[in-house]
Amino acid sequence: MDKDAAWEKIAKLRKTIEYHNNRYYQQDNPEISDSEYDRLMSELQALEELYPDGHIASSPTQRVGAAPLAKFSSFEHPSPMLSLANGFSREEIIDFDVRIKKLAAINNFSYVAEPKLDGLAVNLVYENGRFIRGATRGDGFTGEDVSQNLKTISTLPLQINNSGSHPVPDFVEIRGEVYMEIESLNKLNRRRLDEGDEPFANPRNAAAGALRQLDPKITARRPLNIFLYAVGKIPGVNFSSHWEVLQILQSWGFPVNPLVQKVNDINIFLEYFARMGDLRKSLPYEIDGVVLKVNDLALQEKLGNVSRNPRWALACKFPATQATTVLHDIIIQVGRIGSLTPVAIMEPVNVGGVTVSRATLHNEDEILKKDIRIGDTVIIQRAGDVIPEVVKVVLSRRTGKEKEFQMPSHCPVCGSEVVREEGEVARRCINLSCPAQIKENIKHFASRGGMDIEGLGEKISAQLFDAQLIYDPADLYFLTKEKLLELDRHGEKSAHKLIESLQRSKNPPLNKFIYALGIRNTGEHIAKILAREFGSIDKLMAATVDDLTAVYEIGPEIAASVVHFFSEPKNKTVMDKFQKAGVIPQATVTAKDSPLQGRSFVFTGSLESMPRSEAKAIVEQMGGSVHSSTTSKTTYVVAGREPGSKLDKARSLGITILGEDEFLKLVCR
Repeated sequence: MDKDAAWEKIAKLRKTIEYHNNRYYQQDNPEISDSEYDRLMSELQALEELYPDGHIASSPTQRVGAAPLAKFSSFEHPSPMLSLANGFSREEIIDFDVRIKKLAAINNFSYVAEPKLDGLAVNLVYENGRFIRGATRGDGFTGEDVSQNLKTISTLPLQINNSGSHPVPDFVEIRGEVYMEIESLNKLNRRRLDEGDEPFANPRNAAAGALRQLDPKITARRPLNIFLYAVGKIPGVNFSSHWEVLQILQSWGFPVNPLVQKVNDINIFLEYFARMGDLRKSLPYEIDGVVLKVNDLALQEKLGNVSRNPRWALACKFPATQATTVLHDIIIQVGRIGSLTPVAIMEPVNVGGVTVSRATLHNEDEILKKDIRIGDTVIIQRAGDVIPEVVKVVLSRRTGKEKEFQMPSHCPVCGSEVVREEGEVARRCINLSCPAQIKENIKHFASRGGMDIEGLGEKISAQLFDAQLIYDPADLYFLTKEKLLELDRHGEKSAHKLIESLQRSKNPPLNKFIYALGIRNTGEHIAKILAREFGSIDKLMAATVDDLTAVYEIGPEIAASVVHFFSEPKNKTVMDKFQKAGVIPQATVTAKDSPLQGRSFVFTGSLESMPRSEAKAIVEQMGGSVHSSTTSKTTYVVAGREPGSKLDKARSLGITILGEDEFLKLVCR
């Protein structure tokens, strides 16, 4: 483009980015995904490099964040809080390493790798070991004083531990990231929806919104955490490396992310980066990348800064879990219990390394609350293997041509009437013979969480039903290789493989079989409880509502669903067919035979000897139950490294607290 067109484009990009900076930093309510924001910023940076005579100091590329909000007192940082340059590919990370080595004129130095939390950066000031003030990053030079709100974070020490390996200085400036765990966000959003408020789009927005409350009591009700990752100004104190700083912060009692690692080679860092990418979906908090920092502080000083970024650090971003796209249509999908779920059909977009063109809209209430219309520009997200969902609408991009969506009054598959029962959010097809429900039941039965029947995917199960070879899950066990060979695209090898897989699945663990049946309100966790408490499918089938509600965590709704399922004549016939086919679930240890019978556990903090998921599995195998929150019914709280607020609640309720060694003695005796 010519110079005039380029300057016009630069001006437009600056205005657009400033608008989104305001939405993100000041309103905690972004309209676009992080990946689209990064794209806009990269485009502006590239144009400014091509046309440097158009440089202005107020450009978004020369600033950090946004100006502090007027409702808070301003806080001038003793030393600037700069932001980081981004790297979006393996090549950019390697280029960074090459550039550092060239600038430093040495090849032999180490880096520190740190998970990049998607939270809110803060600066903390301690004098004589006592927390004095804390502020948001703001524009990097002046932030918002949120000291009172920071004090509500239970994991933030208000007094530095002076028994550490390094004497506590008279003055120290410490940088950290305030964040909210995913489980806490989900609970908060459920409460906000119940109260008619808009849900937070992601944990970062929730953390920012909580920290910027004018009333600290509101902040205290929102469970925030913090990790500390650097120091700023410390008069009269010198450290040799960033790694040393992190160790000293820990000795002073500050929470430092346990996944931080020192690496001596860029290839080792790339392995770490890949490992964190695999681990991110199992973490209790969101990370959107890994920060790579030169370890030697003298070398950091020598390398210096460029514009708003230090030369010695790079934010290595994972593929985006959020993206912006256009919603072209809304269709209805009928589930295994007849629920009608609206599904968004969208312009294909890459999210988290996967091309996405469909996303769940959950139910009609969600569509109304989020005001989603056909033709809208929307933000979607995909975390881990979760089905993509629409987070929110970008209202500023509405043209007036968008169409409101109406839920159908009849099932789009079988044409039967749909109903919405009192107290339920979903409309349901009431025809038990609806082909869509039967297909979904069979698909659920064969899934990995259920019977795990290899070779029986969605297409094959639908093909079997359409060919009238099966009408329910039990019919699968009466299939023959000859019948399978009659189907299109089904050869000798695949037919033999499916029959073998069906035979192998005839003796499943009881909890898997219960889950596979698709009983309403009975997920994998409840299936484990039922299997543990009743020990056999026959005992479960004979259980009454009173028998079921006597079990911890089994309420009236679940109990009614189980009793109703086994009392249905059609389901009784299916259970008889399972028995005739030789499907015999394996007996499960009942609570009365278990060393942990009737005991409930809550885990907080990280364990040294095993992942928490493994510890939970051990408890469940031994007849105990594991819960996410501490209540008066909790038997034990197992406290690992850097425990959270669950530990404080356990102490207030007088619940027995076990250290990791005590827990291991209990389960290994």
